[in-house]
Amino acid sequence: MNLTANTLRNCFFSISLLWGAACGVAAQPFSFVALGDLPYGQAAQDHLPYKSLIAAINRDRPAFSIHIGDFKSGSTPCSDAEFRVQLGLFALFDSALVYTPGDNEWTDCHRANNGGHDPLERLQALRATFYKPGFSLGKQPLPVLNQSASTPAFGKFIENQRWTHQNVVFATLHIVGSNNNFEARDPRAGAEFFEREKANIVWIRETFAAARQSQAKALVLAMQADVFESKSLWEDFPAHSGFRGAVGETLLPLVAESGIPVLLIHGDSHVFRFDQPFVLNKKPLRQLTRLEVPGASDVRAVHVTVDTQQANPFAIRLIEPAAAR
Repeated sequence: MNLTANTLRNCFFSISLLWGAACGVAAQPFSFVALGDLPYGQAAQDHLPYKSLIAAINRDRPAFSIHIGDFKSGSTPCSDAEFRVQLGLFALFDSALVYTPGDNEWTDCHRANNGGHDPLERLQALRATFYKPGFSLGKQPLPVLNQSASTPAFGKFIENQRWTHQNVVFATLHIVGSNNNFEARDPRAGAEFFEREKANIVWIRETFAAARQSQAKALVLAMQADVFESKSLWEDFPAHSGFRGAVGETLLPLVAESGIPVLLIHGDSHVFRFDQPFVLNKKPLRQLTRLEVPGASDVRAVHVTVDTQQANPFAIRLIEPAAAR
């Protein structure tokens, strides 16, 4: 049988395609940026460093950025005008910007120095202002799956978002500080907490299922709360913790079952950390790495490189405001 050069080339090309489909092509390392608890303080003195930080992030050219909430301090107004200002600042990001809420944007807005707002009304305004079905924020919006679209029973939870980048699954969780709004003395707050906790638990389970179905190499979750804020001397997630159901009883077991590296990004305490503090059944959960971003007076962001060819795929470095370089 005689084969021409073109036939041989075509055969080789077909075999290459089949081999690539069967074996997969090695994913290239990529980077994204995590930040949050910014900007705090008054616009006159605190927005300039934040804008300089955004400029530095834009120079890094990440695939996208994730803001983990608290785009204002807990002692500044929760007004519609403030929301519009922050939306304008998010528009300064050259690439996509994915945002998940913090407690300062809604749960704490009842405070007099925040304007004495109804927190639930502020939560509705937050959803209406900062979320568009199917897309993130930023100058180059990223296609995302919103829980409100994927699960009709949780139609209000547009802020829970999921997307995939180079076989790594990303998701945001609406889990906030102030004990996740778990306030037994306020029936309306309690009702809101239990509804959102149910949504978060379903979203966590669906995210791990999506990662398993797609054979993802890693998983990244982002939320606002420092879940250890309500720990006791005996338990990380005691009965009074607003993080027990979603994190202690759902997220941690699923991490252990998944068999893949998981990065959990949060803020809230304003202390930069990159460690593995989680324990399941009294054993360290080494698959789960925690990244707590700087914030408040520490105006920095975290550049995260993801290389799924490595046993520990996550590497980090801090980004300083452009003016500080």
